[in-house]
Amino acid sequence: MQLVIVESPAKAKTIEKYLGKDYKVLASYGHVRDLPPKDGSVDPDAGFAMEWELYRDKQSRFKEIADAAKKADRLVLATDPDREGEAISWHVQELLAKRKALPKAVDRVTFNAITKTAVTEAMARPRELDQPLIDAYLARRALDYLFGFTLSPVLWRKLPGAKSAGRVQSVALRLIVEREREIEAFRAEEYWSVVARMQHDGTEFDARLVKFKGVKLERLSLGNAGIAMEAKAAVEAGRFTVEGVETKPVKRNPAPPFTTSTLQQEAARKLGFSAQHTMRLAQSLYEAGAITYMRTDGVQMDPGAIHALRDAIAARYDSAYLPEKPRFYSTKAKNAQEAHEAIRPTDFTRERAGSADEARLYDLIFKRAMASQMATAQLERTTVTLRDATGSHELRATGQVVKFPGFLAVYQEGLDDSEDEDGGLLPQMKAGDQPAKRSVEATQHFTQPPPRFSEASLVKRLEELGIGRPSTYASTIQTLRDRAYVRMEKNRFFAEESGRLLTAFLERFFPTYVAYDFTAGMEDELDVVSDGREDYKALLARFWRDFKPKADEVMEKMPSEVTEALDDYLSDFLFPPREDGSDPRACPLCAAEGRSGGRLSLRGGRFGAFVACNNYPECKYTRRFAQPGGEGEGGAEDGVIGQHPETGEDIHRKTGRFGPYVQMGEGKEAKRASIPKDLDDFDLDWAVKLLDLPRIVGAHPDTGLEIEANIGRYGPYLRHDGKYGKLASTREVFEVGMNRAVAILAEAANRGGGARGKSEPIATLGAHPVSGGEIKVMPGRFGPYVTDGTTNATIPRDAKPEEVTLEAAIALIDARAAKGPAKGKAKKKAAPKKAAAKKAPAKKKAPAKAKASAATK
Repeated sequence: MQLVIVESPAKAKTIEKYLGKDYKVLASYGHVRDLPPKDGSVDPDAGFAMEWELYRDKQSRFKEIADAAKKADRLVLATDPDREGEAISWHVQELLAKRKALPKAVDRVTFNAITKTAVTEAMARPRELDQPLIDAYLARRALDYLFGFTLSPVLWRKLPGAKSAGRVQSVALRLIVEREREIEAFRAEEYWSVVARMQHDGTEFDARLVKFKGVKLERLSLGNAGIAMEAKAAVEAGRFTVEGVETKPVKRNPAPPFTTSTLQQEAARKLGFSAQHTMRLAQSLYEAGAITYMRTDGVQMDPGAIHALRDAIAARYDSAYLPEKPRFYSTKAKNAQEAHEAIRPTDFTRERAGSADEARLYDLIFKRAMASQMATAQLERTTVTLRDATGSHELRATGQVVKFPGFLAVYQEGLDDSEDEDGGLLPQMKAGDQPAKRSVEATQHFTQPPPRFSEASLVKRLEELGIGRPSTYASTIQTLRDRAYVRMEKNRFFAEESGRLLTAFLERFFPTYVAYDFTAGMEDELDVVSDGREDYKALLARFWRDFKPKADEVMEKMPSEVTEALDDYLSDFLFPPREDGSDPRACPLCAAEGRSGGRLSLRGGRFGAFVACNNYPECKYTRRFAQPGGEGEGGAEDGVIGQHPETGEDIHRKTGRFGPYVQMGEGKEAKRASIPKDLDDFDLDWAVKLLDLPRIVGAHPDTGLEIEANIGRYGPYLRHDGKYGKLASTREVFEVGMNRAVAILAEAANRGGGARGKSEPIATLGAHPVSGGEIKVMPGRFGPYVTDGTTNATIPRDAKPEEVTLEAAIALIDARAAKGPAKGKAKKKAAPKKAAAKKAPAKKKAPAKAKASAATK
């Protein structure tokens, strides 16, 4: 018997069918072990020795593999064809060797697609494990561990509210924060455009003023309404004649088939998918045999696939759409190193695969691959120049016509943040023609700041800089969101104050390690290791020699020293110059109350940084860190916003270190309520509503007990008889009616979310590759469990629910689903005993919590 190890159960089933009875195919369910999240897992003093630990939830899974290996004559390691796949194979081999279960014959095979041909051909060409590729994995894993587990404790002690830092994660965050700074520093400039609406031979078109009083107009030339109106009047008064018509042929060639990075970018642009969602869908399509391997930097395609694709094009279109020779592409991405094909369908006669989002992504991959081998598009761009009789003023009209669509008949690549080109049709004109002028418009514009990053543009920028690997971008971006360093609004990244503060801290104290060239250079060095040209331990030694002393130096500083340094470093942001020339650090509350010497500075608190007055405790002025100069939701807006309509008491709007809030009354009797972020129109009416919470919706029709609507730590909710239901928004707290409330509570109870206490998921991990349901880690009455909405699986007692990975959750759910529905009968309730109650035994003291793991990527 020959034992084949792959990563996923779906792949295992498919491959076992291809190979026949002599083969047993088992899944490792991803990585089987990792560096335990504790100090000492990588020991620089012992030659960077690494301590590996089998995942708790993989114990039984790996025992099955080890038992099968003892009976096998040959072990075939057939994990994915990349660095991570090579690492998983190495881990499996090492563990089997330790358990003395390793067969005498061990081979490594890789295939780029899960088709019968690809798999059988790969089995006929086995090789040994690629040790340089494994060394590069070990180096990357050790680097990420050393960075995270050395730097994160520094953050916890010196930067209140910070959660973690990562080698790639922190640099990606810096990109987002720097863009935020550029937007804040941007000052809009006014400019105007003058456009004439013309008509010729019954066709209307627009012509833009490009020369005024003999001077060529630049973008900002018409800088105010006065000169714009003068230019408009000149165009209205002038009689314009066609001076020249220039027609220029334009060719456009197709883009290459997808790589990991370009797939993520296009799926974000065209389908609105996140990078993580795109990769999950692509994984499912790959495991179903529909597409080639989806983690790749390569843009080339197998010659056999190109031949099949050309046949498919010829079958669908006439010969003009098929170029005489195949197209061959080479990658332009920095640090591209994967020797795989581009992402493409495995069968070009198959136009559809999967369902729902999978089908949409497959359609994108299919069309992009097909277009890559199609003919060049032929366009014609026409430019018409019109001048008035004096020759001082000039209009220009442009248009574009597609003469032959070529690849555009199938696919057109999306763009980020680009303005539409003038592509309208123009009537046939020649020199001397005088089109009729229908109207003239002068339009005011303002220059725009650089756009915030979308997932597509952030991935593109990371790839351009050579930072990280496309296969890791999805997890890197998700980590930033999970840590609440950034948020997404309208598919754009906004830096949260915790992210800004962390970036400032790293720039001030660890500038080398968040420098773009350093991080990209490290990727170059890892590539040298993967090529076998350098020992990975030498790379680690160079990194550690400089990094450890720097971390120790910062760790020795007092928190007050760190805060003082950041106060100085962020001075221009926190305390920008005031228009009246007054001291930007002067405390407004002290000035209003007649106190002298009140000056503002950055302070560190238990839950993060904030700005406060040095006259504390006499002055209790505070301002959130991310409110430069007291603008926006800052102290400048604090004060009485009105009186309560029933009690007549003043309602104050205030800003504390946790954000804006309203208060009525003073001292211990004061009522306070935080101002939710989703209230854009906050006013006195909203303040009264918030202070009057909780709201009683009414009596439940079944129990007669009250249903309460309120806002809590985890957002707006309903409560009834100790059970909870989540509301979608703050407004719903005040609008939800009885019927809707009963329905929400019933749905929550059916999902297992009706128990007393925390009903929010402990973690949301991603979609199940088979059911498609979102996998969540949930608290339960009998202990934490994972669910995809269909199957619930209990988490083993020795596993921490916060540390459950997506792969582990999938394994638990699949194992539970394989057992079928529970067969046991419900136990009858025992009759209550009348014996005297006994004193309950004392509970054992819970063990101390383990140190929180640091994110390393």
